[in-house]
Amino acid sequence: MSAAQSETTGPDLTLGVATDILADGKMLAGHVGENAVLLARRGNEFFAIGAVCTHYNGPLAEGLMVDDTVRCPRHHACFSLRTGEAVRAPALRPLACWSTELRNDKVFVREKAPPTPSARVTPAPAPGSPRKIVIIGGGAAGFAAAEMLRRQRYQDGIVMLSDDDAPPVDRPNLSKDYLAGSAPEEWVPLREDSFYTEHGIDLRLKTTVTDIDVRAREVALGDGSKVAYDRLLLATGAEPVRLPLPGMDLPHVHTLRTLGDCRAIIARAATTRRAVVMGASFIGLEVAAALRTRGIEVHVVAPDKRPMERVLGPQMGDFVRSLHEEHGVIFHLEDTATAIDARQVTLKSGGTISADLVVAGVGVRPRLALAEKAGLAIDRGVTVNEYLETSAPGIFAAGDIARWPDPHSGAAIRVEHWVVAQRQGQTAALNMLGGRERFDAVPFFWSQHYDVPINYVGHAETWDELAIDGDIATRDCVLRYKRNGRVLAVASIYRDADSLMAEAAMEREAV
Repeated sequence: MSAAQSETTGPDLTLGVATDILADGKMLAGHVGENAVLLARRGNEFFAIGAVCTHYNGPLAEGLMVDDTVRCPRHHACFSLRTGEAVRAPALRPLACWSTELRNDKVFVREKAPPTPSARVTPAPAPGSPRKIVIIGGGAAGFAAAEMLRRQRYQDGIVMLSDDDAPPVDRPNLSKDYLAGSAPEEWVPLREDSFYTEHGIDLRLKTTVTDIDVRAREVALGDGSKVAYDRLLLATGAEPVRLPLPGMDLPHVHTLRTLGDCRAIIARAATTRRAVVMGASFIGLEVAAALRTRGIEVHVVAPDKRPMERVLGPQMGDFVRSLHEEHGVIFHLEDTATAIDARQVTLKSGGTISADLVVAGVGVRPRLALAEKAGLAIDRGVTVNEYLETSAPGIFAAGDIARWPDPHSGAAIRVEHWVVAQRQGQTAALNMLGGRERFDAVPFFWSQHYDVPINYVGHAETWDELAIDGDIATRDCVLRYKRNGRVLAVASIYRDADSLMAEAAMEREAV
């Protein structure tokens, strides 16, 4: 999403702010001319950067300072107060910076300065630098890696091989605002087409990779050609699960993963009166909300007793169901589809639902075929170490396929979160250049249901205690998922500060 210029609020920072009203660790939203500017203090240092997150325009003054960074309250993007650099996804674009001057117990914001990305790579002991880096995959992890490589001033070859027909897109938008019709398509690409040419990224769309020769360090393509590499990033992502049902290949039945999928659903929605969404997952229910926004009658069919109970627990599951029912969604829970035809969906319970559109949102599976064929270590995902390197030296993996040693849960985990994929792509890029940066970011995702955002930090596959602070029904709450007294994950609604503080606490308490 393009960052819009926010309305200027607060004081004119060029006139000075008394230092005694800005305590250590505090921030103040103000302006310099027509620019919204954030003034922040750390010790006796003062920093001035753009006040609006470059991801989805979050107000950074409502975020959290951690050391010399500020984190966005909405989706936990992180920016350097010193340089304006977007040091942690989901934001990828930097913020503008201004110089400051301390005089007579006041701090003044002066001239604008360009952002200066930091060189974060620590050279590895092994000699030599990669002359060509190949990225397989055109999703969140692949794009974030390519962008970080160029940000780190890597000058040699980058080849990105994607079997999609569109350049990398903001995938969360495909099930949220863009699908609902409230966001224009120009918000969907992560970068304009010219970005790849201007930055020397050889993006090859509609390209199938058939094999990886680990010993020869080259990949084979569907057209018979081969591409050599010095470092390789596997970021093949996941693909939607297609149910083995009669009728899944009918033209009005869709899954949602790519921009092409989303466009097809939007085109069908134009003439749809009633839709069936199969699955009460995050994606399934976001699709349901988007279709209701378009005025379509929506039925959700799922085997679960409650939506999202496995991840969020029964209390939040009941709330999510009631929220969707308030907006007219009709649930058919503890039931499944057994067949689809041109006019209706047949249920296991014996009923039928007429449908002009069917969307299957029953989950995804990691695309592991290439890794398996190449002989890489596999354990319900591609096994990587703390540096995201696979069992084959020089080959890294990131995103939905990677199973990594999570220092927060103390277990090897694999998650299918957009922000995690981006952050892993960034870390993999640094390590492909010779860095030794451990991937230790706390997993984070957000889900949007009408006007209600749900933020989730951490990872809790099981828990023995669920502590609720606030009231879920009034949409003002924090849920803490604990095991043996230790907080493993936190979900929240309109408690952005609590979500950020939980993330920072988990970082400090890594096992």
